[in-house]
Amino acid sequence: MSELKKNPLSLEKQVEPVRIGIVGAGFFGQVAHIANYAEIKDCRIVALSVRRPELRRKVAQRYDIPRTYPNHYELLEDSEVEAVVIVTPRHVTARIAQDCLNADKAVLTEKPMATTLEPAEKLVEVACSKQVTYAVGYMKRYDEGVQRAKQILDELTNSGELGSIVFTRVHCFGENAYCNCDGHIVTDEKKIEDTVKGPMAPDWVPKHQQQTYHQYLNKYCHNINLIRYLLGRTPSVRHVQFNSQGGQVAILDFEDHTAVLETGDYSYHGWDEVIEIYFAQGRLRIETPPPLLRNVPAKVELYKGGEKPEIYSPLCGWTWAFRRQAEAFIEDVRHKQSSLTSGEDALEDIRLIEKMWKMEFGINKGVVKR
Repeated sequence: MSELKKNPLSLEKQVEPVRIGIVGAGFFGQVAHIANYAEIKDCRIVALSVRRPELRRKVAQRYDIPRTYPNHYELLEDSEVEAVVIVTPRHVTARIAQDCLNADKAVLTEKPMATTLEPAEKLVEVACSKQVTYAVGYMKRYDEGVQRAKQILDELTNSGELGSIVFTRVHCFGENAYCNCDGHIVTDEKKIEDTVKGPMAPDWVPKHQQQTYHQYLNKYCHNINLIRYLLGRTPSVRHVQFNSQGGQVAILDFEDHTAVLETGDYSYHGWDEVIEIYFAQGRLRIETPPPLLRNVPAKVELYKGGEKPEIYSPLCGWTWAFRRQAEAFIEDVRHKQSSLTSGEDALEDIRLIEKMWKMEFGINKGVVKR
């Protein structure tokens, strides 16, 4: 018998790992991204772009990255790089992402995709014209608990078992997102500032409010993106009140029911983030974990009312949203398919947040608050 007949698996083509480049290796880049991609068997980090020489060298040494570059322009000349993961300051992310997309590279960036709508729209336009995968890092969609909750929600909506959705509450007062996460490489080098920066906020945002707008976009775009994913559509904005120092409220209209988005901060040792979807006869509650708490997915609780009330809480594995996001991106690149968190979908978050803040400033009514 020939060797070929003895081992029919030898007929199958060996799957090559997806070769990626990383731009940025600060705290978040190392802990949430590089460490995950380095452990995925179907992935190989072949290039790293970091502006600080010592940090670049040490990170490459730890993760066995063969080639390093001082900027993303040189990384893009590396013919081995198929996809690029970008973890940089928000005001330069869009420019780097556009360069990568123009170079025919698949891209995943941290969220938000851009600080204003115009560059975000341009990124989607380029990705579509180049027909490459473009993903934005809304890792909460990949949380195993969130995906189980989405499955339950879809089943309840289709069956009508608990009646219609009557109200949705989205709450994020955050606080301790990092959970004393450590182990990343730190050097004494000074950060090298970018000479070309994008805007911190749209030009219609008053100068003294731009930092506040920027922080809101960066933090709470997650919550808007997540509720759009769960309910499967984008709401309209009915009312906002963002002038409080301690908290902000937005009333959103999903046509068949109203949702409230509560956001703010307070001194808290844990992480305060929850979504509650109320039905006529029950409630689905999703408590999401601190972003950097590894291998702990969202807690899901379904309350069913009626003559015999019951509570159902599905158990998930010890999984981490950031790791699942990385694995999904590698699969998307390999199969040249659109992402669950595509740039095209993420545009809706930028649009909605801009509408909310225009309402706060009275721009849509022709009266601008200063």
